[in-house]
Amino acid sequence: MTQPKKKSIGFNIIKDDSTDGHGGYGVGALSLENISPVFVCPSDEEVFVDIGAMHARSVVEKGIKFLPNKDEVPNGKLYWLVWVTIDRKQEGPYYAGMTACEMTVDREIRRGYKSLPEHVNKMDKSLKRRIMVEEMDNKSKALLREFLKSHNEEIWTLSNDDLKEALQTS
Repeated sequence: MTQPKKKSIGFNIIKDDSTDGHGGYGVGALSLENISPVFVCPSDEEVFVDIGAMHARSVVEKGIKFLPNKDEVPNGKLYWLVWVTIDRKQEGPYYAGMTACEMTVDREIRRGYKSLPEHVNKMDKSLKRRIMVEEMDNKSKALLREFLKSHNEEIWTLSNDDLKEALQTS
């Protein structure tokens, strides 16, 4: 009897390290192989990985003109783009960095709000193993916590307590 294939949700997992001591080109550069963009939509109670966000081409962003002023999109649906970095320690992979960026989208008028500099800076902070999700509402944190746990219980278990505590809602 064969077991059904587990649905892959597209997390980037570390393959190799360009800074492994060879001393050549790329030493000191951060690799994007171990970061994944995770969207949290509290109104739809939906969480999903969309690698297209690495180049602002996610399903949420396609066909939307983004404006730098939040007030210009008063009826926008809230999304959190969470940059999740996975690293590896002796025991195995773990969630090492996690930063959240706010984004709103109004499909009806094909407009949205996001701060591109914030998205780039938060991606960089996640790569540097920072945890910055304090702006997220409790419902979104709870959705993200359950998603990360259900994706891989072992990765969640190996994650540092500060990451787990940042997603607590009580």
